[in-house]
Amino acid sequence: MLVEDGRVVELRPGGFETVGSASSSTTVEVVDVEGLLSPGFTDAHVHPIQGGLERLRCDLSELATREEYLAAIRAYADRVDAPWILGGGWAMPAFPGGTPLAADLDAVVPDRPVFLPNRDHHGAWVNSRALELVGIDEHTPDPPDGRIERDADGRPSGTLHEGATALVSRHLPRTTGADYRAALLAGQRYLHSLGVTGWQDAIVGAYSGMDDPGSTYRDAAASGELRSHVVGALWWERSRGVEQVAELVERRAALTAGRFRATSVKIMQDGVAENGTAALLEPYLDKCGHATDNRGHSFIDADALQDAVRALDAAGFQVHVHTIGDRAVRETLDAMVGTDPERRHHIAHLQLIHPDDVPRFGELGVAANMQALWACHDDQMDELTLPFLGEERAGWQYPFGALHRSGARMVAGSDWPVSTPDPLAAIHTAVTRTAYGEPGRAGSEPLLPDQALDLTTAFAAYTSGSAWVNHREDAGVLRAGAVADVVVLDRDPFAGPPEEIGAARVTSTWVDGELVHH
Repeated sequence: MLVEDGRVVELRPGGFETVGSASSSTTVEVVDVEGLLSPGFTDAHVHPIQGGLERLRCDLSELATREEYLAAIRAYADRVDAPWILGGGWAMPAFPGGTPLAADLDAVVPDRPVFLPNRDHHGAWVNSRALELVGIDEHTPDPPDGRIERDADGRPSGTLHEGATALVSRHLPRTTGADYRAALLAGQRYLHSLGVTGWQDAIVGAYSGMDDPGSTYRDAAASGELRSHVVGALWWERSRGVEQVAELVERRAALTAGRFRATSVKIMQDGVAENGTAALLEPYLDKCGHATDNRGHSFIDADALQDAVRALDAAGFQVHVHTIGDRAVRETLDAMVGTDPERRHHIAHLQLIHPDDVPRFGELGVAANMQALWACHDDQMDELTLPFLGEERAGWQYPFGALHRSGARMVAGSDWPVSTPDPLAAIHTAVTRTAYGEPGRAGSEPLLPDQALDLTTAFAAYTSGSAWVNHREDAGVLRAGAVADVVVLDRDPFAGPPEEIGAARVTSTWVDGELVHH
């Protein structure tokens, strides 16, 4: 591949004997990459600053058990002299019912407040000191968009769900601009190490204890520290209405510069299935398989959602919507009827889709933004999801194969720090419907194998598909004229068995023809 001024000039499968295609005044550097050259990956749904902050704080994302979490929290608290213990990344299956206790945190950090979001950032673990400082007790009502986990006597037990996390997060000490800059650079380095050359930040706004990172991106783009091309999805405040569209238009103009474009808007329509807040058409089941009175939360009324989507579409925004439950998917598709397909609106996560709604993605020109790594059997799926959905709905989960066959445009992302941002791990799961290298999961049964994608389709979703949703047709492909956003893999995933796709590793990453990871 011959690269000049950040773009691919020529490709020759047999290699170059000379580099005569370059202009005579060009100094030519020859690099033998010693591996498989691939288009760079684009992550269509990720939170790099949040992920970077967690890597710099009390990072629990690589651990798995209650005991490991508590040991790490104790060690961090002993090492760091800070007024609050912050970080996150714990997994719900490590605790009975997915709800850790304040009493456990009290035993390792009795003197300072602790606030630790879980991996999906739809809940947080807090200690008694944090509850006391912000005034949460047995008399505190649940907010409309969340729930306080309580013991048998009604006292808060240490887990906050969805909007209830804000009862504490709004009291957290402010993270400095220098901290956010360090977090962005740490997140960018990590993404580059995994071959991610561009992304869409799925929340650019104040959320879950974080300040709006828009200025961090703007400044990094101005200084040249932002090496990748990034689309920012501005946060839609669900407590407000279409009056905020004018403000978002102003923010788009103020933040868009260089390699950062604030051209999308993120709407969170529901929660997650594991805590019963994903919006379902029919009720959740209880542990005995009986229907409950809970259908989850639609955070925005269906009529208000339609107004929001159409106003944003008219203002030239792409709309990026979080949906987990089948009701949230249907409400979002209904809201997108009549919108402009060229906006490239996309719906992320797509855990549960009613079969009647699968073909509507292709019909409406709405992209399916899959987080494929979740489409497998794991403790969270087997213990906290399947029993509460029932057999029929359990068979509707992550229907990537059906979406693709019905003509949906497939794009892909990780939702890091919810799960690893490794595209090869996600592609492995998209193809095999199993997790690569999961401890104790060797030989596990695939989850709904008829919904698997072939490797070419899965690879394209994470390269050209996600680049397309970011309006970058000249990325995610290897051809003359494309940007030289490329990665080198240590092996060819197409040459080996599907069970080894996840074994491939990135050896170097290049953005605009410049080396950013080796």
